[in-house]
Order: sequence, then C-alpha cells, then structure tokens
Amino acid sequence: MNASVRLSLSSLRAHRRRFAGTFVAVFLGVAFLAGTLVMGDTLRAGFDSMFGEATSGTDAVVRGADAITTPGEAQGVRQPVPTSLVNAIERVPGVAAAAPDIQGAGQLVGADGEPIGGKGPPTLAGNWITDPKLNSYRLAEGRAPARSGEVVVNRGAAKKGGLRIGDTTVLRTPDPVKVTIVGLATFGGEDGMAQVTFTGMTRADAEKYLTAKPGEAAGILVRAGPGVGQKELVDRLTPVLPKGVEAITGQESAQENTDMISSRFLTVFTTFLLVFSGVAMLVATFSIHNTFAIVVAQRTRENALLRALGASRRQVTASALAEASVVAVAASAAGLAGGTGIAAGLQALFPAIGFPFPDGDLVIKTLSMALPLVVGVVVCLGSALLPAVRAGRTAPLAALRETAVDASGASRGRAVIGAGLGALAVALALTGVLVSPSVWSAGLGALLALVSFVILGPVAATTAVRLLGGPLDRLRGVTGALARRNALRSPRRTAATASALMIGVAVVSLFTVFGASLKATMDQTVSRSFAGDLAVSNPSFGAGGSGLSPRLAPAIQRLPEVDTAVGLGRGVAEVDGRGRALTVTDPAALARTFNLGTVQGSLARLGTDGIAITRTEADRLHLHTGDTARLAFTDGKKEDFTVRAVYGSSELAGDYVITRAAWAPHRIQDSDTLVAVTLKPGVSADAGRAAVTKVAAEYGNPQVQTRDDYARSSAGGIDMMLTLVYALLALAVLIALLGIANTLTLALHERTRELGLLRAVGQTRPQLRAMVRWESVLVAAFGTAGGLGLGAFLGWVLVKASDGASDTAFAFAIAPTRLAVVALVGLAAGALAGLRPARRAARLDVLRAIAME
Repeated sequence: MNASVRLSLSSLRAHRRRFAGTFVAVFLGVAFLAGTLVMGDTLRAGFDSMFGEATSGTDAVVRGADAITTPGEAQGVRQPVPTSLVNAIERVPGVAAAAPDIQGAGQLVGADGEPIGGKGPPTLAGNWITDPKLNSYRLAEGRAPARSGEVVVNRGAAKKGGLRIGDTTVLRTPDPVKVTIVGLATFGGEDGMAQVTFTGMTRADAEKYLTAKPGEAAGILVRAGPGVGQKELVDRLTPVLPKGVEAITGQESAQENTDMISSRFLTVFTTFLLVFSGVAMLVATFSIHNTFAIVVAQRTRENALLRALGASRRQVTASALAEASVVAVAASAAGLAGGTGIAAGLQALFPAIGFPFPDGDLVIKTLSMALPLVVGVVVCLGSALLPAVRAGRTAPLAALRETAVDASGASRGRAVIGAGLGALAVALALTGVLVSPSVWSAGLGALLALVSFVILGPVAATTAVRLLGGPLDRLRGVTGALARRNALRSPRRTAATASALMIGVAVVSLFTVFGASLKATMDQTVSRSFAGDLAVSNPSFGAGGSGLSPRLAPAIQRLPEVDTAVGLGRGVAEVDGRGRALTVTDPAALARTFNLGTVQGSLARLGTDGIAITRTEADRLHLHTGDTARLAFTDGKKEDFTVRAVYGSSELAGDYVITRAAWAPHRIQDSDTLVAVTLKPGVSADAGRAAVTKVAAEYGNPQVQTRDDYARSSAGGIDMMLTLVYALLALAVLIALLGIANTLTLALHERTRELGLLRAVGQTRPQLRAMVRWESVLVAAFGTAGGLGLGAFLGWVLVKASDGASDTAFAFAIAPTRLAVVALVGLAAGALAGLRPARRAARLDVLRAIAME
C-alpha cells in the first residue's frame, strides 16, 4: 500500500464525521436509483409471468387485421369479427376449441354508490368464457354467470368496492345495468390485472350491452389440439379467414398485452422516477463538492506540510481522491442494499394502496446494480475532483503562515461569464417561446439559465445575504448581525451550499407554476368554449370509465327547465391516412352550447355524409367548404364526406364533427363523454341542477356540475400529480438539508476558537445556538429565493413552449399561495438543518476552544 492511500485511510479514520453528510447524500441518491430499477425489473417480470399464466391455454387469437390509433392513444381500435366464424374455425384440423371474446367498457358501482376504478387503467366488461383454458380469468369463488343479469367480477374490484357474492349493484355499459355478483375471479393468480377491473357477463348480455349489434366480438380465442404448435395453428387458420381478419399466436397476443399494460406503463413510471433520481443526484453533487472543498480548505496547512516534506502534487491530489473513492464506494454499496430494501418495501406497500404488485421474489439484474454503483462513484469522484486538484496545488510555504479558509469572494471573470451565459439563456428561451417556437431552443435556454445561476451564485451571495439578513440586525440585535456576517464570510461556500437547495426548490417551483398554468388553461378553455350552464360527466381519465349513455342527453332535453342538451360522443377514423378522433353529436345543438369561433358553412346541414372540421385541420389538409374528405372506419369501409362547415375553435368540440346518424353504421359501443346543458331563461342554476340530477340518476348517476365546478374538477388530476411530485422531490430537499447541516458543522469546526472567544466575552449558549440557526436560515433563504426565481422562469418557458407546440392556448399562472408555502418550507428547512450544528456548537468547552489552533 503506497503512502497516499495510507495517508487517506488514516485521515478518514481521524475525521470520519466530516464525511458523514457526503456518505448519506450518495447513499440516498444511489438507493433511490437502485430501488427504481429493481422495482421496474420486478414489475416487468411479474407482469410477464402473470400474462403468461393467464393466457397459457390460448394458442391463437383471431381479430381484425387493421387498427386505427388516434394521437395520444396507446392502443388502437380494431374492427369487430363476426362470431359466426367460430363454427368455421372449429372445423379447421388441429383446433380443439374456439370461443368469441366480446369486450367493451363497463364500470361497476361499489357498495357506497361510487364507481370503481376509472383513474387511468381500463374498466372492462365482457362475456364469461366457459372454456377454462381459453378464459384469462380463473373462477376463485362462487360460480359462472348462467342467467341474464348475473356477473363474475375480479376479486380486486370487489374488494375495492366493498362487494361480495350475492350483492346487487349497477354496471355502467354506459347504460346502467342491474347485475348480481355470483362469482369472484383472479387473473394470473392475482386479484386483478394491475388496477384494471373486469366484469364477466353471459354471452347474450355481452352482445346486448357491449356491441353495436349481436353477432360481433372483439376477437375469437382458439385452443389447439394435441401435437399442434401455435405457429402451425395460425398457418391452418389463415386460409379460412375473410379479408380484414387475421390470426396471431397466443404468445404474440400475450406479448402485445404485456407491452400495452406493463411495458408502456412501466416505461413512463420508471422514467418519471429516474428523472427525480437525477434531480437527487444533481443536488447531491453540490453537497458533496462543498464538503470536499471545505475539507481541503481546512487542511491547507496539512497539505502544505506534506508538500514541504517532499510529497508531489500528484500524491496530494491522489490522496484526496482516494478519500473520495472510499466514501463513494462505501456509500454506493450501502445504497445498493438500501435500494433493494426500498423495492422490497414497495412490493409490500403497493397491494395496500390498491396496486397489486405481482407475487414472487425481487428480480435483481446486473445492470440494475451496476448502473447505480457506477453513478454513485462517478458523482462522488467528479464532485471531489476540483477540490482534490486544488489540494495538490497547495504551496509548501503555506505551512509557514496563517492561512485563510476559503474567504474568496466573487471574481470579475465569474461575474462576466455568468452574466454572459444568463443573457444567452434568456435570449435562447425568448427565441424558443416567442420568436420561433422551438422546444429544443427553449430547453437549451432553460439549461443555460440553471448553469448561469450556479456560476453567478458567489457574485449574488454577498448582495443577497445582506438584503435577506438586513432585518436580522433590528430583530435579533448582535446575534442576528453575527449570523449575517458569518454567512458573508465565504460567498463561494454560501453559494455552493445554497445551490443544492436552490435546485430542489427550482424544480418544485417549476412544477407548481406549470400545474397552476394547466389548471388556469383548463378553466380558461371551459370559460371560453363552454357556453352552457351545466355539465354532466363521469369523472375519469386514461382508458378508465364507461362514459355516459347516449340516451341521457335526449332525456334531459325533454325537461321543461332545459333549453338545449347536447351529448358529445367519440368515434375514430382515418383521415388522410392518419387516425383521428371524431366528435359524434348534434352539430346544431353543439353550436348553441359551445363557442366554436367563426363558422364558415352550415353546421345544421351535415346530415349523414357531411363533416365539420377546424380551420387548423382544414389548412393542414388543404380543404375548404364543399371539398371532399375520405374517411376510413374500423369496419373496413371507406366513405367520402363533404366538408360542409369549417369552424375556428376545437378545444372542447374536437377537430372533426359528424352526426350520430353518420357514425351509427360504424359504431361499436356507443357512449358520450360529456352532456352540456343550457337552461331556459329564468331558470336558476340550483333548480336546473336539481331537475337534471334527478334524470341523471336513472342513467348511472353521473356527476352534474355547474360550468365553474366542471372546470375545477377537470383539472383535479393536476393536484394529484403535484402531490406525487412534491413527495418525490422531498428526497432532493432532504439531501440539500444534509448539505447545509454538514457545511455548517465543518464551518463551525474551523471557527472553534472564535466561538470560544464569543462565549468567553459573554455570549450565552442560547445566543450561540440562535446565531448558528439564523446563519443556516440565511443560507436556506438565499437558496430558496434563487430557486423560486429560477423555477418561475423555467415554468414560464415550459408553459410558453407548450403553447407554441400545441393548438391549445396555454394560460400562465404563478400560484402565489403555493409558492409562498414553498418559500416557508425552504426557510423552515434551513432552521431545521441548523439545529444539530447549533447544539454541537453550544456544547463546546470554552477553555479548550480558546486554546485550540
């Protein structure tokens, strides 16, 4: 073992407390990263196993050959297949059994009257397949449905809704159907497929409620006879299938389902967590760098003595890096163990919050262990590199004189470079959001803004701390003045310490501003586009929910209190070769209830062969009123529609509008997403709402809201997203607090003699504790103020960039109350970070402190 390594290990043993904060910062970052990767691998393997087990008896799936996928949709809509194909398929040599698979949207109502699910994952209904090998669900309790109105539900949905065998409830299809639960089922050995709900009906009920007409199914499941492989079975089936129908192997179908349910969800989920792991590691970088910079500064005389005794620059630098390496490897290794523990904890926690984590052992892949280890070591060594190089440059003569510890202020070069980068950042951001909309330009400007903030930190620290600490002189007297002067001692150190917190607060502020802007945009959209008085809807998002009955709008229209009630349904078709969502409605009533902007042509004359489109889509397709647009539907039919109206606004009405009569030949399971209601003059909102609610109760009891309430509820998912973001960012803030506490502890160590003198001339222990706490608060206030400013700017850039890249006009909102809470939390965090260093400082022995050099 060479001298540098022996010296490093000896120094670590002697001063191990100095690196405690660094160890914890690396540990937390690596643990979060490793836990995310292990959890993703385990979930992915669990879903693969679950789908493999659930579909093991299906050897082939017959389905529509083409799918139409609209923007923002992960799964396309396919043409139904005729159930009459079952007889032809069963006659194919090698086929043991075949069964139609009828699927649609169906949302159960729980025992408390509230719908089950609907918050993202699909709420499915279908026919209960009697062949147990072809049925993906296994009957766990009770029996299969035998009569109309009897259903089997997956056990997870029953538990969530407080339902048991024998209970009677409502299934929204979207028409409300009264059903009795006669059985509970599992999927792949689990209570359900993630949070997807499933209701199994008789085949007759499924055809009646889930299809446009009897004799259609989403697909046909086929089981092979002994000795017939899946590929061979598909080859035998293909010649008997009509045009537009295809056969795929059961393995291919299972893989598609795995990709749809697990891979896509897990990719978004794990990417979301990995972004926050990156934020945590970035925050940790500043904390680690600051710790090593202070330690190197404090050991200037020690390093100078080593140089005077013959140590080379390389040896001193290597010694510092060796210390960092030991801390990096030890903390990263501990982080791997911690990450595995986090994944195991989530495996136990997820079922408790309603997300079935597949059973089985944790899946720990080499990459999931190697990547966090490498990241932890690289981050720690990278953060320690500059301080280590600085240590190697220590002059031998520094051992012969008193050495100031990092009292450097802001250099002119730093100010020039930081200001230049800041100006470039603003220019790029403004160009990307105002002049020539570009997400890349805006993103580069945002990144440069972050870099310029970090570079300008020491420049701004002196002025900022003086301003922020000014009131302390009056409020706390000498104690406050000392705290402010201590924070001003080393602007570079203050800025580096505050930068970690600044990044955490900036990201929190960014999401706060963006979330508030999304809510303001939704409110603005509803206020600008929706001219009605009431909105009837089923609150849900993603693929969840069953929609509203198309019969609800006509029933509301018949009320004497109502002037107009219009339902907005949804269809899909290919327009110019691209999948597009169609709004299926009464166009004349739509124009009376929604603000569509300037309308060219006539919405009242669409008929069965006319279509209305927005000005944006008309310009894109080079269409005008009177022109013809060809639409291709999921049933394989292609029809020419005459453009009879071009309208300006599409925010709630969609880009394409056709009548219900035009959509009827191509529909599958018909439903509305919204019913807009305009009351007659003189009818109060309360009276109208009461009348509409009474009618809506007969159609599954959807939510009836005023226009303002509908706008607020439409943005309700944003608050849920922000809550999750805040919870994840708590880790970054925690690491930043550890950095502040560690910096203060090290700074107090170098000021031991000064603290002893203060105590000797009459400063009390409470005054000393208060001085240290206020110093911590000032550093936190500097970081919080910078983070709020940077986060608000980045939020504005993100909102404006989204505005330029979307047809929707985004509104910018600051959310002052939430940002004020963020500021208070930042200050409280600073006070909390100063508690332990303050207690340690107050326990110093006065005489020993004075005698210390």
